[in-house]
Amino acid sequence: MAMIDLPPALVLMAGAVVMTAVRGRARWVVGLGAPLIALADCWYVITEGAESYLYFLGHALNPVHVHPATPVFATIFCIAALGGMLFSLHQDRRVEQSASLWHAGGALGVVFAGDMVTLLVFWELMTLGSLVVIWSGGQKHSYGAGLRYFGMHALGGVALMMGIIIVVTQRISDGSADPLVFTHFAEFAAGWPGLSWDTVGIWLVLVGMLVNVGAPPFSPWIADAYPEGSFSGTVVLSAFTTKTAVFTLLVAFAGFEALIYLGLWMACYGIVYAILENDMRRILAYSIVNQVGFMMVGIGVGTKLSIDGTAAHAFAHIVYKGLLMMSAGSVLAATGKRKCTELGGLYRTMPITMWCGIIGALAISSFPLTSGFTTKSMIVDSIGEQSELLAQAGVSHTHLIVAWFLLEAATAGVFLHAGIKFPWFVFFQKDSGLRPPDPPWNMRTAMIGFAAICIVLGIFPGILYDILPYKLEAGEYSKVVYSFEHVMTMLALLLFGGLAFFVLLPILKRKETITLDWDWLWRAFIPRLYREVLTPLLEMAQKAQKTVLETLPGKSMEDSRLPAPLARKLGSAWAVSVPVLLIVLMLLVYLVIYFVVPSI
Repeated sequence: MAMIDLPPALVLMAGAVVMTAVRGRARWVVGLGAPLIALADCWYVITEGAESYLYFLGHALNPVHVHPATPVFATIFCIAALGGMLFSLHQDRRVEQSASLWHAGGALGVVFAGDMVTLLVFWELMTLGSLVVIWSGGQKHSYGAGLRYFGMHALGGVALMMGIIIVVTQRISDGSADPLVFTHFAEFAAGWPGLSWDTVGIWLVLVGMLVNVGAPPFSPWIADAYPEGSFSGTVVLSAFTTKTAVFTLLVAFAGFEALIYLGLWMACYGIVYAILENDMRRILAYSIVNQVGFMMVGIGVGTKLSIDGTAAHAFAHIVYKGLLMMSAGSVLAATGKRKCTELGGLYRTMPITMWCGIIGALAISSFPLTSGFTTKSMIVDSIGEQSELLAQAGVSHTHLIVAWFLLEAATAGVFLHAGIKFPWFVFFQKDSGLRPPDPPWNMRTAMIGFAAICIVLGIFPGILYDILPYKLEAGEYSKVVYSFEHVMTMLALLLFGGLAFFVLLPILKRKETITLDWDWLWRAFIPRLYREVLTPLLEMAQKAQKTVLETLPGKSMEDSRLPAPLARKLGSAWAVSVPVLLIVLMLLVYLVIYFVVPSI
């Protein structure tokens, strides 16, 4: 084992272990110190170009490797961990805080992973940490939401693992020099234009990543799981899982056109359900789907500007979404209420929470002088540039024109549901009679810090542009980001969204409703299918099995001349369980497809 530097993720994971044992001021030291040390370690690795290798079963694993997109993601992950811990440390919630650091450590491990096996290990460690954070929430439905979250991500993890095994096996068999390397951008997916037995491994890897990013039909897990964390746990949950998946897609599948369509679906889907929602944290959870949709489109476009825009927007999104979750969490902690119909008038006694929430709402809406404006516009403009290039080359670019219009409309929709609806119904609309004070100093400090980042990156975007994958392109874009055309276009869209909100206000006023989403399949349909269809079939199979066993050697063996131990062994050998039978049938189907389909 040759070591140049330890994975920065281990700093956060070590902090998570220590956090379980310390109390009092020591918790503050560990909780705030671990992210700061991890950030310093990240930048040591980045600036020095350090690498780590671990030789396992004859193969070189690479747990420390710097991809072009690593600096921006590693930096924001450490900042998010620091802000999340600061926001929560006044509580004695050691399990949740330890799990939060572990969750952040898993995400940090993924962005430094130089090979597929290391990626998978940290991917699963991240999932375990987030599961504990959800279960530590103490909400009414935390346990059930955690189980569904784990089931969904177990599905994605299995797909990812199977895909990695197939890809690694193929690369070993074809003599690749570095069969385990998780290469940068399009190199990983080169040569897989369609689905075949040779590319099924890459498709499985893609599916595993799409589950974590919340692509359709997996989008509902975000709104189902995140709001069931505690008021502080949800801040951490909103930062890592989906953006880690964005990073992996950015590294491995940039330029894959199908991601454009998935991203457009997510951008529109998130707006529709956020408008319908009454729970303030579910509103913000649906807006995560919407914003990640923008990033997916940027990955699908695959140009240098769109890649820079995706990475920058992921950074900005983690900050302003964390700020919005902090604002909502402060309201929940102070009032114990989370539904818009139960809130209102809080501006009177929670001014700091209100103003921080408004700044977060303006940033997510891409208001000029906020971070959302200087990052999201890069993605939208990259679509226009790529469309012009394709038009000059005589290549069809209708899909990019449609994508541009939809993202512009989605920008107005974001202002409608997150930029206005959230602060309006929570802090203004009506007097709910609630008079809670602003939260404790540490929560206020975390909110003010994140609000300051939103404004600083809006005024001085070069600070962020300097750590993007393609610095030269980002530097050129910084010269035009505040052009008259950009600013006027965005202000027009925001004005349209604002007018639409107040015109439609009578319709947008929320009631006690339940929105039907894709999760109906695993919340209601699948359990009912199991109870009313599969269970009777299994009972019939059990009865048939019993009938068969009664006619086969077993009972009659007792009267035979065979030794009793042998008779019992032969009799019990026929008791094959239904699950084993199902596995055998699945294997049989696979073998038939494998040997028959290629020859047709």
